[in-house]
Amino acid sequence: MKTNSFYPVILTEQVAASAAFYKSIFGFETVYEADWYVSLRMSQGGASHELAILDAAHHTIPEAYRRPVQGLILNFEVDDVDAEYRRLIVGEKLPLKLELRDEEFGQRHFITCDPNGVLIDVIKIIPPSEAESAQYAENVWADGEDGGKA
Repeated sequence: MKTNSFYPVILTEQVAASAAFYKSIFGFETVYEADWYVSLRMSQGGASHELAILDAAHHTIPEAYRRPVQGLILNFEVDDVDAEYRRLIVGEKLPLKLELRDEEFGQRHFITCDPNGVLIDVIKIIPPSEAESAQYAENVWADGEDGGKA
């Protein structure tokens, strides 16, 4: 399969509020906007990231699945997770779901959430513990540089 694009779509009862949250907090810009659907894009440093917000009751969703999203985590990898913690948790007063901490598998992160309860994991990749580094398919830490995903 040749994929031209891939992005998550959040099913919600709060389309406008959810779109406003991602635009205000994370700098997404509107690509398309209707009362039932908003397509968002964030472009930084040559990379483009997309996210869509969709009314969970919309007729394009199979009837059995017309309910708000559950069980979703959006990961945002950043250069300075401590600064984002200060900005989002201390400054913006977003709800803290998991305190800022280092994980042995190679992340320094904290978790907050959006207006729908979608978890947002803000992450800085750090070197994993020696035991955890063996879990990676390739030794991405051999040269001492950050890289790879946990």
